[in-house]
Amino acid sequence: MADPAIGSRFEVKIDGVDIGSFTGCEGLGAEYEVFEYQEGGQNAFVHRLPGRLKYSTVRLTRPVDEGSGRLAAWFSSFQQSVKRQTASITAYDAQGNRIAQWNLVDLYPARWSGPGFSSEGNAVVKETLELAHNGFLE
Repeated sequence: MADPAIGSRFEVKIDGVDIGSFTGCEGLGAEYEVFEYQEGGQNAFVHRLPGRLKYSTVRLTRPVDEGSGRLAAWFSSFQQSVKRQTASITAYDAQGNRIAQWNLVDLYPARWSGPGFSSEGNAVVKETLELAHNGFLE
């Protein structure tokens, strides 16, 4: 059986608009803050209570290509006003079969960083897009 993660890529759409294909995706996660409460007279354990739910910033990376200028311009368009949007991140295997999809709500771009160029070595030149969001949709 083939490993579904080998050669995977991630297609990203924001409000139905395709913003490109990415080769790396990190930060699809969430965690509850945990508060500890020490009850007087209860020495056997400490109560651990759930607090707020926090979502990680999603970090997408890809090699620079002909669409990199459009991505930077799209990011800059939020300078006038930030409009929260919905997004989908879909993972595909090397054969183009869909592996999984995550839908994000109240999303906005938090950071874009372009490539650093150097004539030394032959490393792949990459760009990064970070997306903040307030949760997952089904």
